[in-house]
Amino acid sequence: MIELNADIGEGCNDAGLMPYLDRVSIACGGHVGDAVSMRLALQQAAAHGVAAGAHPSYPDRAGFGRHAMAASPEEIVAWVTQQTEALAEQAAQLGLRLSHVKPHGALYNVAARDPVVAQAIAEAVAALDPSLLLVGLSGSQLIQAGQAAGMRVMNEGFADRRYRIDGQLVSRETEGALLVDPERAAQQAQMLQRGEPVSCLDGGAVRIAVDSICLHGDTPNALNIAQAVHAALNRG
Repeated sequence: MIELNADIGEGCNDAGLMPYLDRVSIACGGHVGDAVSMRLALQQAAAHGVAAGAHPSYPDRAGFGRHAMAASPEEIVAWVTQQTEALAEQAAQLGLRLSHVKPHGALYNVAARDPVVAQAIAEAVAALDPSLLLVGLSGSQLIQAGQAAGMRVMNEGFADRRYRIDGQLVSRETEGALLVDPERAAQQAQMLQRGEPVSCLDGGAVRIAVDSICLHGDTPNALNIAQAVHAALNRG
């Protein structure tokens, strides 16, 4: 069965989502988060037997990491390294280890299409711990960069986001970009699990090969979506 993941430590109802998840990516200071929130998220994940990883972003707390920033590869490496190390330090204090790294927001989307940014992220993660999974948009530049660096990668799909015909995600600023109806999100998750084409907001349909499906705690109806998606994935 395809696993289900969510991004947490962002001020949403993480505890409610936990029973439905296999993996979580924890905000680690770039867009939101501090030592207290990181520690709590790690403890919640451990209590539910959920794999935990880092969710680094552009240093954009004012914009919640959703605005791309002009940056050199060296700056990208430094940001990813610093944020992942901050979470890894909290994990070590709890006797835990991180399982993966997944960029957040604009950094995730830029890395999906920009090979320079993707390579910088892959290099940063590989230098930190080559055993970490690198999670990225299915078939994206980030996935390719991770593979080129000899890393294990995880192709990610989305239950609560709409796709473009090129396989990229529709911008959150576009009307209809979010799937807020639990039944529709569950249907899309099930189609992703089965390898069936999903309908695109700009017309047509695209087939997305995924290892893990993400949902977001800040999507309206997030808990109902998690319940519906979890049930749909278990039905197969």
